[in-house]
Amino acid sequence: MYYSAVVTVYMRPNINMTTKLLICDDSNMARKQVARSLPDGWDVDISFAANGIEGIEAIKAGKGDVLLLDLNMPEMDGYQVLEAILAQDLPTLTIVISGDIQPEAHQRVTGLGALGFIQKPVNKDILTKVLSSYGVFSNEDSSLDDAIEVVAESAPDTIAAPVKQVIVPSDNSASVLSESLDVSQANVTPTDAAKSTEPEITLSADMRDCYQEIANVAMGRAGDLLARLLNVFVELPIPNVNFIEVSELRMALKDIENHESTSGVCQGFISAGISGEALLILNDSSFKDVASLMNYQYDADMGTELELLMDLANVLIGACLKGVSEQLDIQFSQGHPEVLGQHRKISDLIANNANKWKKTLAIEISYSIENYPIKCDLLLLFTEKSMQTLNNKLAYLID
Repeated sequence: MYYSAVVTVYMRPNINMTTKLLICDDSNMARKQVARSLPDGWDVDISFAANGIEGIEAIKAGKGDVLLLDLNMPEMDGYQVLEAILAQDLPTLTIVISGDIQPEAHQRVTGLGALGFIQKPVNKDILTKVLSSYGVFSNEDSSLDDAIEVVAESAPDTIAAPVKQVIVPSDNSASVLSESLDVSQANVTPTDAAKSTEPEITLSADMRDCYQEIANVAMGRAGDLLARLLNVFVELPIPNVNFIEVSELRMALKDIENHESTSGVCQGFISAGISGEALLILNDSSFKDVASLMNYQYDADMGTELELLMDLANVLIGACLKGVSEQLDIQFSQGHPEVLGQHRKISDLIANNANKWKKTLAIEISYSIENYPIKCDLLLLFTEKSMQTLNNKLAYLID
């Protein structure tokens, strides 16, 4: 009588072999940050992809033994990439690096096969720890048994230790300072001689990419707080960044307002050499759903809409500005939120800003809630005079 047996052997990859590493992120700045944060001494052959479609093609071409994946991308986002990897049984080990830090986002990506989840901006020590935990990056003193054991563990439990770096604390409050700011007077008007020597402020493609990535991370922080506040999943867009005439901003918003009435709140902010206004605009049709999710007794005649609007502004504006300030290592002072208007067109709500400055760096973030017809827009409008300071800060980050 003959017996046959199938033996499955788990073998650690030869640490002397070069690992094919793929970094998939639509931001050039983010790709560089991740590449700079890789473990010291790791023998890797790095490839880059700017969206999910390029990422899948690179994996099929054998360039992605390990995939470091962003979620928020054009063409094909990170969720779709994970779904394609599963459906096509592609040979890659995936770790998500994202600004979308909602608990639900974490659960979804691990449910789709991602080994781990790391919050942006990436931290080198955290990245090294996660890669080591899953046996992707190995120190010489690591044992085979340890590597097999880690691979067999579930992703959420394995990286529970560094949760302080991975998940933002669920503090739904936002600090509002007692003094109201007039951001239109925040900067001293330069002399005529200074004006003649000032370089023209422009927004290059590289700098636009940097601003978009900064906004992406800040947007994720604010989205996380909103998701926890409403107990929902917040769908995050790719931030829209433009340096335009204020009149052009009004026209752009008029094109997207879809003839719906809106209500808005404005809050000024200021730092050394930087000033601007944050605008939160909510479609009026969203109020009843927001009230229900926040357990408010909705009554338009009793001021419920204004109370809801102020609460959302405190959460989203405060968290978004905090996210920007942490990345740029600055501190913003914030004025009291002021009502722009209720039940009006978006373009009408921002009409007053046209009298404050000529050009603005406009960052537009449109939040929506999964399974609810809720839509709100957050606009960060920086004065033209702020651009030089901001550009210098970003140049330091990308050097």
